[in-house]
Amino acid sequence: MDWQFIAKYTPEFIHAGILTLKIGGIGIILSIIVGILGSWILYENFKFFKQIIIVYIELSRNTPLLVQLFFLYFGLPKIGLRFSPEACGIIGLTFLGGSYMIEAFRSALEAIDKIQKESALSLGMTKWQTMRYVILPQSFVISLPGLTANIIFLLKETSVFSAIALMDMMFVTRDLIGLYYKTEESLFMLVVGYLIILLPLSLLGVWLERKLKYVGYSN
Repeated sequence: MDWQFIAKYTPEFIHAGILTLKIGGIGIILSIIVGILGSWILYENFKFFKQIIIVYIELSRNTPLLVQLFFLYFGLPKIGLRFSPEACGIIGLTFLGGSYMIEAFRSALEAIDKIQKESALSLGMTKWQTMRYVILPQSFVISLPGLTANIIFLLKETSVFSAIALMDMMFVTRDLIGLYYKTEESLFMLVVGYLIILLPLSLLGVWLERKLKYVGYSN
């Protein structure tokens, strides 16, 4: 293991890791918003929009992110729509992640016993108050394991961004291997980089889930 090589090119991995977190973070936040809206539509059974959401989920979950990125980056310019690699990464991650977030939030909402909703309404609470004070706090805790798993999954999916010329950690790894044939060192830095990003998120999700259960925000 060439530690001098690792020390020399660690700053490049740090820069690539920051780019990964930036694009991944924006994409994840937007996918959570899509997930909340989509799960609410399914939960409230708005028939017209429900069919759109179902088609979107099937299309998103049954096509690889790499294919979606190729469509955005190479396909859309054929009809005059051009996006930067960063924008394509964010749009692609949001499109893929939104469907997974919808399923996570939908299952959590449906796990709440309907008698709780009916009881809250019978006590004079509005639909919004029932959703805010009764349904959402419990469903958030229930969805937390799935939410954490989806966030980690989406951050790992950013490894395909190098296919559209985004200089993420995978791009830097391939570049260093191609230029210097330092396969072990480059892959070592790649693995360490992803561990630094993903392991704290995993531990935070476990801690938060236990904390919320302890204070009574779960069934």
